[in-house]
Amino acid sequence: METLQQTTSAGNLSGTFEARFADVAQVFVDNFEQRGEVGGSVCITLGGKTVVDLWGGKKSVKANTPWDKDTLCVVYSSTKGMVALAAHMLISAGELDLNAPVSKYWPEFAQNGKASATVKMMLDHSVGVPCFREPLREDGCCDWDYMIGQLEQEAPFWKPGTRNGYHMMSFGWTVGELIRRVSGQSLGNYFRSAIGEPTGAECWIGLPEKYADRVAPMIAARPVRGAPVGPFTRALINDRQSIQALALFNNGGFNPNSRACHAAEIGGGGGIANGRGLAKIYAPFACGGVLNGKTFVDSDGVQRMSEVAVATHEDATLLLPTRFGLGFMKAMNNLGELEGARDSVILGGSAFGHVGAGGSIGFADPATQMSFGYTMNRMGPGILLNERGQSLVDAAYQSLGFASHLSGVWR
Repeated sequence: METLQQTTSAGNLSGTFEARFADVAQVFVDNFEQRGEVGGSVCITLGGKTVVDLWGGKKSVKANTPWDKDTLCVVYSSTKGMVALAAHMLISAGELDLNAPVSKYWPEFAQNGKASATVKMMLDHSVGVPCFREPLREDGCCDWDYMIGQLEQEAPFWKPGTRNGYHMMSFGWTVGELIRRVSGQSLGNYFRSAIGEPTGAECWIGLPEKYADRVAPMIAARPVRGAPVGPFTRALINDRQSIQALALFNNGGFNPNSRACHAAEIGGGGGIANGRGLAKIYAPFACGGVLNGKTFVDSDGVQRMSEVAVATHEDATLLLPTRFGLGFMKAMNNLGELEGARDSVILGGSAFGHVGAGGSIGFADPATQMSFGYTMNRMGPGILLNERGQSLVDAAYQSLGFASHLSGVWR
């Protein structure tokens, strides 16, 4: 393994990498020197073996503290991938049926026009409850029972299954409550016992107090004056009762720098991890569902996770073309779209995972047996990946000999 030890204006960068992934290490450095990275980490496994593990910069600019090897941060919607992995373990074990009505497991959900909802619709963002109409309590996102009650009463914005729209925060409760009811454990506890602990991942949905001082404060993205405004932003500005505005602003008081939110099990966007943690949780699923002698899902499960479940030219929430698997994002290449709607994440064709607001990402690619995790504290613009994260992903695929992504996926 090669060693990275470099000082930048943002701080020291450290870690190790296999020589063939030298381009990933160089991009990691470039992100700090050229693209405004403040603090971050990236990790890649291949066949379950760690081949890249890098970290550095500043954990806190205000306190001038370094981003250490064990620094953590909120990964926003990369949490949804964590939730989806947990759900697929139950599906593969035969405990959760994709085609069953939600009411089989959660009878109270089948109110106000949601009786036709199926488990599959909960996972593929087509169930029709992407946000909440009534103003949520300011601390509501930290109260699981309260949020579940709100979902039970909510009428769908469209007939379940007839279209898809990104469930920005609600996904963590729609799918999370199914996991809770089937497993008999809370979402965060089931995730830790089924995936986090067996993989040794620094990754939580509901962070214990003893790790609190390891969390880096998140730095919000600043709007760029004169930058093109996409349809999502136009909708939330023009109509505060739109799906877009309700999904973003009516979130029950979610604050990424609040200890209360770190402790709560907020599956739609409150997970806490580092690059190493995200790469580790996806590693078994990159390796056919089995790692170190433990079976997480069967081979049919991995195939199911790899498939596109829904695709549309206009997502009802994001208002841009999207492609989703069952709980996961698939490659979405919108670089040819009109300015302002070019948010993209470009992966291999078999890859599945999830992007988080600001640019974090975790994913598995079964075709290469690669898992990947990237986290950072300075959020970037847009809804999907920004240049920092995508450049690292690109370098990873190029290091494996992939030639082009002009088709929309790396080949």
